[in-house]
Amino acid sequence: MGVWSITIGPLEPQIYAYNFKVDDTWIIDPTNVDVKVGTQVYSSMVEVPGHPPRFDQVQDVSHGSLHIHSYSSSSLNKLRSVHVYLPPGYHEEPNRSYPVLYLRHGGGDDEKSWSSTSGRAGVIAENLVAKQKAVPMIIVMPNCMTDGTWAGGSSLKGMQDLEAELLNDIIPLVENLYRVKPGKINRAMAGLSMGGGQSVIIGLRNMDKFAWLGNFSSGLLSAVEFDIETYVPSILSQADKVNEEIKLLWLACGTDDARHLGHLEFVEKLRTTGFNTIKYHEMPGGHEWTVWRTELHKFLQHVFKDTSEVL
Repeated sequence: MGVWSITIGPLEPQIYAYNFKVDDTWIIDPTNVDVKVGTQVYSSMVEVPGHPPRFDQVQDVSHGSLHIHSYSSSSLNKLRSVHVYLPPGYHEEPNRSYPVLYLRHGGGDDEKSWSSTSGRAGVIAENLVAKQKAVPMIIVMPNCMTDGTWAGGSSLKGMQDLEAELLNDIIPLVENLYRVKPGKINRAMAGLSMGGGQSVIIGLRNMDKFAWLGNFSSGLLSAVEFDIETYVPSILSQADKVNEEIKLLWLACGTDDARHLGHLEFVEKLRTTGFNTIKYHEMPGGHEWTVWRTELHKFLQHVFKDTSEVL
């Protein structure tokens, strides 16, 4: 067996995914245990550190902890798992309670994705908290697939099942096990791609339970044929209620993403209808984790704060 090597020029500080092509077959790096995993093993991961450190790079700050819980999904009739990130100081301050962000992944990923090297949600949060740019919070990362497909997690039936699971199984589990601040003002939901659509739709269907909503690059919301009132009946005639109940509706997309134009049209439609708590953000990039980590970084600096700091 021959020995071979590849030389690549200098790379910008970033987290990269890569594969090898061997005899027309793409494979992961067998010498690298850091892989991107969801509904399948997608690629190997490598990190180029920055100096100073990137916002999504592990830094010399206080760190949180990650817990994994299994539960029986009452709507999907199967055993499921949820990852829960606890902020620095949670165990050392037993009298302190925290707001909660329910953070949803995209199609093809799973509940591990946001806490893995791809997502780095906990790392991003604790770096912000160390700089006093974000509120310490619990981050709950559920499995957002219903049948292993994007379509299942974006269909009307899929949304209803995931909504029931969130309200009846996941939120009660979290609020029974952890010190959670009460009320909708202390509850947020956001997600990428498929999970972004879920967050906006389930959130708008439950404005009595969530005050902060975020979407990063949803394909559903930006689709030409998408009609939000199919998922949230009469929502376009309830702008006053949305403005009163939802403190922040964060909508974002990469400018190189095929969903970019659809996002612009969706934002314009909502604003024309009278939704005024929308914050739209875009940045260079496609349908990729570089964009989603950046959008989470920005979103976390706004949630659970006075609205004068948000809009």
